[in-house]
Amino acid sequence: MAILYIDPGTGSMLFSLFVGLAATAAFAIRALFLKIKLIASRGTQVKIDKANLGVVIYSDSKRYWNVFKPICDEFEQRKRKIFYWTQSKDDPALSEKYEYVKTAFIGEGNKGIARMNFLNADICLATTPELDVLQWKRSKLCKYYVHIPHTVDDLSGYRMFGLDFYDAVLTTGRNQNDFIRKIELLRPNTVKKELCVVGSPNLDSMRNRASEKNTGKKQNSKKTVLVAPSWGKSGILSRYGEKLISALKATSFNIIIRPHPQSVVSEQKILKPLMEKFSDIEWNFDNDNFEILNDADILITDFSGIIFDFSLVFDKPLIYANTNFDSGSYDAAWLQEKMWSLRILPKIGLPLQQEDFKNLETVINNSINSKTLAEGREEIRAECWDHIGEGAKRIADYLIEKQKTLMEA
Repeated sequence: MAILYIDPGTGSMLFSLFVGLAATAAFAIRALFLKIKLIASRGTQVKIDKANLGVVIYSDSKRYWNVFKPICDEFEQRKRKIFYWTQSKDDPALSEKYEYVKTAFIGEGNKGIARMNFLNADICLATTPELDVLQWKRSKLCKYYVHIPHTVDDLSGYRMFGLDFYDAVLTTGRNQNDFIRKIELLRPNTVKKELCVVGSPNLDSMRNRASEKNTGKKQNSKKTVLVAPSWGKSGILSRYGEKLISALKATSFNIIIRPHPQSVVSEQKILKPLMEKFSDIEWNFDNDNFEILNDADILITDFSGIIFDFSLVFDKPLIYANTNFDSGSYDAAWLQEKMWSLRILPKIGLPLQQEDFKNLETVINNSINSKTLAEGREEIRAECWDHIGEGAKRIADYLIEKQKTLMEA
């Protein structure tokens, strides 16, 4: 009897194809459901702007204001008109005293999405992935869609097809360019996007803030350990909880625990007992994490975007828990390689091992004083954060020049 043989390369390709087809089917069903929901919930006629608005920034949440504020400030300084549309009625942008940046709340949920689906503009700049995949559709009245990442990660953690229908991506560094081009090759029907490395305006802003804050600041003799986990079964509090906190309490360090905001909503059964048992430890829930990151000497986390802020902006080491990341519904599933963010972790931090709990003070001190980790941070910073200090300027330059080109076409 003949045995069917499939070589590893073909097998990998078939697996990627299978994953892609399965995800496409799932997204199609979900998109149909959302489309029906959107139509049913409109209720009133969608407002359509008769005049072309030029450049419009779209934010689906106030939490991305740290990305957009430096860009809006740059346009305001240049006295160039731009629109900022948000789906958060308490977005800090709405309180800014701008003259040239026109801010507006366009409605939450489907009401705001419906407004975006009829956007009349030359360019739409957004952090929101999945354009033209789910309910947010490309407007026939908008000429060009530009994505700006809110992280320096390689973007493989986006849901499948998250960037496929954008015209351009303003990347933070070459790691993002490499990932996008790989995905485009694996999905031949995907239009090749324009990529422009501009850096990271939000990290630039945080870096400037840290520089001003720490000028002349004296170092505290007692080191501070910040525990900032993600949420879910793989999160530190779920996996180690009482054992880790008890081990930290036994050290000479100042301990601060900052639970993930979603833990407050979804993990009260875990969080409440820990807060009661360790009420003598500081638990931080500030909306702005700048002060806590600035004051900490080392971060203990799992897999959270906070690692880039802490290690690259504040130039400090971290200890991380190994995370089993299921890439099934993400673009990472198309790649036959470990995610970039998981590959670089050993260069900027040390893994958290339960057997080290009894020697945690030594492990933390070794991490803080490690020259190897300091060199690793420098290497990763150069790979993912280009044009440091120039992000907002380069983005404004790009948008202005692109709008000019579109108007001349």
